[in-house]
Amino acid sequence: MLRNRGNFSGNERYEGFCIDLLKEIAHMVGFTYRIELVPDGKYGVYDYETGEWNGIVRQLMDKKADLAVGSMTINYARESVIDFTKPFMNLGISILFKVPTSHPARLFSFMNPLAIEIWLYVLAAYVLVSVTMFVVARFSPYEWNHPPHPCHVGGPEVVENQFSLSNSFWFTIGTLMQQGSDLNPKATSTRIVGGIWWFFTLIIISSYTANLAAFLTVERMITPIENAEDLASQTDISYGTLDSGSTMTFFRDSMIETYKKMWRYMENRKPSVFVPTYEEGIQRVLQGDYAFLMESTMLDYIVQRDCNLTQIGGLLDSKGYGIATPMGSPWRDKISLAILELQEKGEIQMLYDKWWKSPGDTCMRTEKGKESKANALGVDNIGGVFVVLLCGLAFAVLIAIFEFCYNSRRNAPAERTKRPPIVTPTCSGSLQGISQTVQQQQQQQQQQQQQQQQQQPNQQQESLCSEMARELCRALRCHASSRRRRACEKCSTHVIGYPPDNPTATPINGMRSQRSSLGVPTVELPAHIHAHHHASPHDYDGN
Repeated sequence: MLRNRGNFSGNERYEGFCIDLLKEIAHMVGFTYRIELVPDGKYGVYDYETGEWNGIVRQLMDKKADLAVGSMTINYARESVIDFTKPFMNLGISILFKVPTSHPARLFSFMNPLAIEIWLYVLAAYVLVSVTMFVVARFSPYEWNHPPHPCHVGGPEVVENQFSLSNSFWFTIGTLMQQGSDLNPKATSTRIVGGIWWFFTLIIISSYTANLAAFLTVERMITPIENAEDLASQTDISYGTLDSGSTMTFFRDSMIETYKKMWRYMENRKPSVFVPTYEEGIQRVLQGDYAFLMESTMLDYIVQRDCNLTQIGGLLDSKGYGIATPMGSPWRDKISLAILELQEKGEIQMLYDKWWKSPGDTCMRTEKGKESKANALGVDNIGGVFVVLLCGLAFAVLIAIFEFCYNSRRNAPAERTKRPPIVTPTCSGSLQGISQTVQQQQQQQQQQQQQQQQQQPNQQQESLCSEMARELCRALRCHASSRRRRACEKCSTHVIGYPPDNPTATPINGMRSQRSSLGVPTVELPAHIHAHHHASPHDYDGN
């Protein structure tokens, strides 16, 4: 290259890697030289229309030059008309492109850590687990063991199921959002559903949080092209080569389909995508929407000095630079030996580092300037947790079926006696009203027991199938969240909260109060409490 500073003449006007290499070779071989620039500024390419060569190749063919030192690529076409020494540098064709711009922030960028299919699968898993929790809780007898609200004491004695359809969805979403709820599974089957869902949410939330941090800390870059195949498959970004250079010849003569497609595009593109000099090609790249195909050595030199430029992809081919001589020149072998000696001593590498990696001229790239990506997690990354979830739900359903069958078998007694509904008075009733209620209930119990003894002298044994059918009907009543507690053979038939007749109990205003012999203290209600009417008990299994 020409020196930009000072007044120089002759060979001192030029400096660079090739100039230093030429000095070393001239010193080893023993010759003097005079540097001249090629008139048309071209390296040399064959024109099929005129059948002539141009550039440096033309000068050597016409014996107007003895040596050609520069970035002369060795190829078959040139080797057929001129001679080359051993290559002093290996290289290939690469793509020069402008550094990608930062990805603009999006409103819903918080969804980027997970792929769209993962979001859909999580939504489906949420619905599936909620419905499974509801169904399993309905069929499991151990979820029907919660007392009713204290204000409903006056009604029939019932058991409630806390996992209604809405509560099941609320329990699942509360766990997914890591907030929890006041709903706690009691049965083994529902606990399995809850546990496997907790494990699922642990993996999903942890993966999302970790990848979200990566998305927030790693700068996403827009990279429209990654390699030559991307260039060939689009038309928005133009691309071209140096006019009348070896890179242009490579694409023109290539038999690879991708490169043939690229050549057809470059040949027919208007305006022309070919540039006469490297400087013009670099300027077109900096203007945007243009990729410059050039030798990797020149590309490395440019990228090291301009932080706005970068290399895309790898090398498209493999070739070398050599010193060209006219056909049959006696200097070729001598110069080749000198090049081999310089390579063995490492002097060519030292010259390369001097001109390509000089600390004062290279671009100091920061980590943010480099292209980096954080990929969204897909099924390949966390798909296994969905498999674990499905297996856990299937196991919970099996446990629920076992609990249902076991409870039905246990509740099929040899003799079933239908007991009257048990009514407890409200807490606010007066002593007189409570006493009357107790007496009426005892009379109803005696009358119903007498009727049962007269009408059913020999009660038949209830089968297991009928018991399972009854339990199934109760479980399928989706609108009911409570039902009457089943009568138990070991349960007392007396009114809840009042002991049976005891000779040690003394009446208080028409009521019996248990003495201290039973460990229950005597309770007297104030006289100002008025009796409240309460609804008569209803014989139903759900509300």
